[in-house]
Amino acid sequence: MKNYLIIALGALLLLGTSCKQEPAKQEQAPDEAMAVREWQPEDMRNMTGLTAERGVILDTDHDLEGYVLFEPFLTTSTFLINKDGEVVHRWDTDLTSMDSYLQPNGHLFRLERDEEFPTFAAGGQSGRIREYDWDGNIVWDYKMANEKELLHHDFEIMPNGNILAIAYEVVPAEEALSLGRDPEHLPKAGLWLDKVVEIKPTRPSGGEIVWTWYMKDHLVQDFDKSKKNFGDPAQNQRKININFHSTEVGGEPATEEQIKQMIQQGMTTSNATPENQGSDITHTNAIGYNAELDQIVLSMPGMNEVAIIDHSTTMAEAKGSTGGRWGHGGDLLYRWGNPQNYGKGTEADRKLFGQHDVKWIPKGLPGEGHLTVFNNDIYDGKAKLPTIWAGFPTASPPEFAMAIGDVGNYSAVWEFVPPTDAEGAYTMKDNGTFGPDEPVWTYTAPDTYSFYSAFISGAHRLPNGHTFITQGMNGRFFEVTPEKEIVWEFWTPFAGDHRLPDGSFPQPAGPMRYATFRSTLLPADYPAFSGRELAPLDPQPEPFKMAPPEPEASEGQ
Repeated sequence: MKNYLIIALGALLLLGTSCKQEPAKQEQAPDEAMAVREWQPEDMRNMTGLTAERGVILDTDHDLEGYVLFEPFLTTSTFLINKDGEVVHRWDTDLTSMDSYLQPNGHLFRLERDEEFPTFAAGGQSGRIREYDWDGNIVWDYKMANEKELLHHDFEIMPNGNILAIAYEVVPAEEALSLGRDPEHLPKAGLWLDKVVEIKPTRPSGGEIVWTWYMKDHLVQDFDKSKKNFGDPAQNQRKININFHSTEVGGEPATEEQIKQMIQQGMTTSNATPENQGSDITHTNAIGYNAELDQIVLSMPGMNEVAIIDHSTTMAEAKGSTGGRWGHGGDLLYRWGNPQNYGKGTEADRKLFGQHDVKWIPKGLPGEGHLTVFNNDIYDGKAKLPTIWAGFPTASPPEFAMAIGDVGNYSAVWEFVPPTDAEGAYTMKDNGTFGPDEPVWTYTAPDTYSFYSAFISGAHRLPNGHTFITQGMNGRFFEVTPEKEIVWEFWTPFAGDHRLPDGSFPQPAGPMRYATFRSTLLPADYPAFSGRELAPLDPQPEPFKMAPPEPEASEGQ
């Protein structure tokens, strides 16, 4: 059998030529910033980052002084570096982490990959939240990792100390059919629909679930009239069409042998089977909370949409369509990115492409109350190939090689403002869609082409008005001004090779060995650093180096 995985990896490595982006020197008009450059066949871009120069690439006098927090995919450590790229503190653990949040008291909350959970197989799988003190001691450990549910991707720490987290919930095939799912698009393993849980920690371990929102309570479908959620999605914009197929890639499902190859090469995870391909239909990868509005924002790249729900509801109201501060119960208050999901518009109206890291800009920062999002895989208008929407393609070989990322697509960071009325409720346009038509600020590379990460990644606003960006696929972090000038740039030299007990990787990475889900720039005066020595560690952690290729056997051997 032909090894299509090797073809895919080879294609990525061919695209790995180093391509360092120079700082923008002048402010660009919005139409210029979003223009798509003409792609030439001889162009290459650094999709893997394997050949890129590593460390601090640019350091000016105009960046924000502070420290950067991050964890490479395949390590069990979280690093804190200064703006010279030196590690000044680290938390060494026994589990890998998707992302972490450093609290003002110096405690670190990490979303970690439990190593024994069954059932689930998709990027971002985690199952554990742990809290560490500054010295690395575990002070709280929470686990949601079993056959029916699994924490994944992201969490948010609320002002009251509770935790909002995203979790998969198994919806067996029979139940999915009862919810009106088209059986032709139903994996044998059923669906993994999301829920949002609010956890009240009970230290040193465990917690109480004090609020829950279930996606399956807010579905609509026009496929099966016999089901109680039957309706026209175009007239039910606040509900999710269970039969949306906006990101599907054609082709036959991968075979068991092909999946085994992908697991071995780090392109998918150990629980993957032919039966659960496509079970994760929304792949929710980010959660944010606005305490003033008491609202939750979610990023659902499987739908190419972000959505806002009401946290002010009771648990009973969260299951229905009435109640709460905004009157819609647990139905969507707002959604944006792809109106085709609710029967409106065309592909030309789509705004988001496999996006990550949606969040509100905090109060007191420039742009406060606006939303930012990393728009990963924007279609460049040229030959349309299957694209990667969450890091892990559903395409079968030989489409798999193309699914790693279109050679002409590009990424952007967007800041946008949802339209509201005088009372603050989100409004629809006359055509029944949610605005805005355009973001109020964007960042793309000056040539569009050289800033690209088909999956993971993120961005957040800084106190000085700059924006800190993680180009996650190849481990690049940089700070840009409102005028889109890069004032600091770093390519992480750190990566790992941590394996699960079965020998597989805890998160898919393949040739993207420097991949980093997110990084966070914390100002030098952040309270967690007060009174603490942040001198460079001696010795510094060893940079990651790719193992040399094995020599080919000579003829006759």
